[in-house]
Amino acid sequence: MSKKPEVFISVDVETAGPIVGEHSMLTVGACLVYQPEISFSIMLKPVSGKSVAEALKITGLTLEQAETEGVTPSEAMTEFSAWIAKNVPKESSPVFVGLNAPFDWGFVNYYFLKYLGENPFGFTALDIKALFMGATGCSWYETRSSAIDKVVHPNQKGDHDALHDAKYQAELFRLVRALAERSD
Repeated sequence: MSKKPEVFISVDVETAGPIVGEHSMLTVGACLVYQPEISFSIMLKPVSGKSVAEALKITGLTLEQAETEGVTPSEAMTEFSAWIAKNVPKESSPVFVGLNAPFDWGFVNYYFLKYLGENPFGFTALDIKALFMGATGCSWYETRSSAIDKVVHPNQKGDHDALHDAKYQAELFRLVRALAERSD
């Protein structure tokens, strides 16, 4: 079996709460890690009226806004899948990259499987926090984005806008990966 070239895609989501399938994914932002100007962003209609006030406060979104401005989850995931296909050559594999990737990947995976029947990323994700921990030998507590920032000094900051955060995470990944390569 030959190794396929990998295309790293930074993905961030904003949700109405922490429970996949119960709380809605409200926005998805994504960009190519090494070409962050190639990006994707979409707002989705909620799939339920359930929400956690703190989650909505962090995102600055409301369920009403998402209902009015969003597209159906099926449309959103179709568009996201098409964007991935357009930007990942056929002989390459898309790699989902996230900061706290299990959270974001859980929602993206659920929505892809529920609304499209397949996830272009497969069943895995690459977590920047885990990569940083491996590169530095730090504790899990020291993998908060604010702690990572103090080590790698990114130019961007997260602001809970899914696309902005995807671009910030892409920068973090590039910097942490370079740090990991230097420590080899």
